[in-house]
Order: sequence, then C-alpha cells, then structure tokens
Amino acid sequence: MGPLITAAHRDKVASYVTGAAAQGAKVVLDGTGHTVEGFENGHWIGLSLLDEVSTDSDAYRDEIFGPVLCVLRVDTYEEGVALMNASPFGNGTAIFTRDGGAARRFQLEIEAGMVGVNVPIPVPVGYHSFGGWKDSLFGDHHIYGNDGIHFYTRGKVTTTRWPDPADAPAGVDLGFPRNN
Repeated sequence: MGPLITAAHRDKVASYVTGAAAQGAKVVLDGTGHTVEGFENGHWIGLSLLDEVSTDSDAYRDEIFGPVLCVLRVDTYEEGVALMNASPFGNGTAIFTRDGGAARRFQLEIEAGMVGVNVPIPVPVGYHSFGGWKDSLFGDHHIYGNDGIHFYTRGKVTTTRWPDPADAPAGVDLGFPRNN
C-alpha cells in the first residue's frame, strides 16, 4: 500500500491503532511507525491488526480508510450476520467456507454492496461499481457499473472462489471451532 493522502489522514488512522488497546482491543500488529527508505516525506502507515474489537470502539464505529483490519468475534453464523447487518456501513464483506448453502445464504442475507465468497477483498471487475450500501455510499448512485444501466436498482456484486472439494472435511464447515 502506498502512502495516505495527507499527514492529517495518516495521523487519524494511527489514532485508531494507538487508541485501540485503551478501548479493549488487542493490538496484534502496529504499523503506526512504518517508514519507507528513500520516501521519508510520505504519509506512511503500515499494516495494523486489531483483535477482539468491540462494537463500542472507535475503530469499529468509524470507517477508517487505511491499512487497519479490525477483528470482532462471534460464536455463531447468525450472530455474525446480525452484527454486520446492524452496522451503519455496508461497503464489503466476505465469507470463507466449503459449504455452498452457507455461502448462498450469506450472499442473500448480508447487507453490503460487495460480497466475497472465498475471496478476501471482493473488488469486482471494472464494469461493476466499487462501493457499498448504507453510510458507505456518498450520494444516491454509483458513478460506474450497474447504476448506469439500472438507474433505480440496488446492486450487489458477489465474487466467489471455491477450493478443491477433495480437500473438504466431512460435514458443514463454516470455519468455527469444532468440539469433536
């Protein structure tokens, strides 16, 4: 990832990382001190990983727009969908599973503009819009993609990739720990 657009934005992104521990999260990876040799004047921030983030934290409540991954934990699929759908933002999300039924259910139930199935960042091909729903969308319509053809529709792009079924364990695998 390149530098952020301004020093003010870099500092704002860094404040989410540095304030995360005080708000109950575990800072697994802190990229706030990242520099790039030969480009010292850029507005750099490295990758940061925040685990056990709560819905009360600033890192959860705001769209950060920087290289920060926030991990929230739930016990069930239903809790996860409810958590995501309760968010005021709906840019993009992904599910990793070998279960086609679970993937289809997620695709239909989730309230987000971009859905990935076994794809970590569901950025679609160029003729689809990059953007979300709810407070993640600025204005009424996307500038590119389906809105150019379907002026008053609410598009959802789903990108999928499936692993080799020969590697699949027995039963439904949603990625949750099993008590065997």
